Amino acid sequence: MAGNLNILIAEAQYYEDIAGDLRKGALEVLQAAGVSHTIVSVPGTFEVPAAIRFAIRAMELGAASQRYAGFIALGCVVRGETDHYDHICREASRALMDITINYSVAMGFGILICETIEQARVRADPAGRNKGGEAARACLSLIDTKKDLRLVVR
Repeated sequence: MAGNLNILIAEAQYYEDIAGDLRKGALEVLQAAGVSHTIVSVPGTFEVPAAIRFAIRAMELGAASQRYAGFIALGCVVRGETDHYDHICREASRALMDITINYSVAMGFGILICETIEQARVRADPAGRNKGGEAARACLSLIDTKKDLRLVVR
């Protein structure tokens, strides 16, 4: 898949160690595919969809310094003592799906939704479940699907 593809990775930094592992897993996949990337960090998972939408809007306006063939959303939400968790999970997931459908973009979903921080560590670990790598592979697969359907970002 090489070429001039550039992927935007939007990562939530709320759990820095989890973010680092998710990023590492995603970057290994992108590098193996010969795809370049840009990383934008945001405070938490709730802000990830906004960062991606900002990039899309900049491309729409012709103001973007980069054109992105796809997007990878990385973050982690761990259940706490209140229902805040439910709202963040639902709204961030819904916003990412809305962006994917409304703007026909290739999106890799690497938002971990876990009961405990230990579950998140196992899922984020590039030597474990490697959900960052999985999100990158999903994004690249959808880019290929867009090409097959002749819906190409130029």
